[in-house]
This record gives sequence, C-alpha cells and structure tokens, in this order.
Amino acid sequence: MQFTLLFYESPEDFSNRTDPSRQKEYLAGWSHYVNALRNSGVVVSGSGLYPPETAASLRRRDGEMLVQDGPVTETKEQLGGFFVIDVPDLDTALQWAARSPVNAVEVRQNIPPLK
Repeated sequence: MQFTLLFYESPEDFSNRTDPSRQKEYLAGWSHYVNALRNSGVVVSGSGLYPPETAASLRRRDGEMLVQDGPVTETKEQLGGFFVIDVPDLDTALQWAARSPVNAVEVRQNIPPLK
C-alpha cells in the first residue's frame, strides 16, 4: 500500500533551512530521517519544497481560474515536503511519520492508479 507523508513546518523551520547558524542542525535531523527511509527500501518518491512565499495557487471563481501568490491557506505551519512510501499498512506508515524531525505530519493512503 502506498501512503504519502506530508511534512508541515513552521516559519522558523523554513528560516532554519537557510540561516547559517542553524542550517547544519536542521539538515542533520532530515539527513538521518531521509537516509533511514531510503535504506529501508520503502521510498517511492519524495521532495522538499521551497518556502510558502514562493508558491502560486489557483482558485476557480465564477468559472474563471485566478492565480494568487502564496499558498492556498495562510496558516502558521505550511507544507515543507513529502514522501510517497510503499509499506504494508497504515500502522507502518504512521511509524515512519513519527520518526520525522518535524512536529506535524499528515499521512494519507494513495488511491491506486486506474487500470
């Protein structure tokens, strides 16, 4: 079964990515987690994402698609990256999510491709 792990980060987490005094510690937490995931063989795909202010969002209003700068929602924590993993069940997906270096992870089962 495939699950997507969605990692949510705070504004401070996003700034830690580029702050020379905190970047090494930030990246060390992710490096250990990413290596564990990859070494286990469960990774299908994944990527970190640029900060929310680099996003563009589309919304349909009165039949017209409107482009907005920034993320869909303005919340304290924003999507920072994801992994698609292939594991036997939800419990295993939750175990992998719990090992991540962030405080908020959403876990969703993927819908299988149409045949």
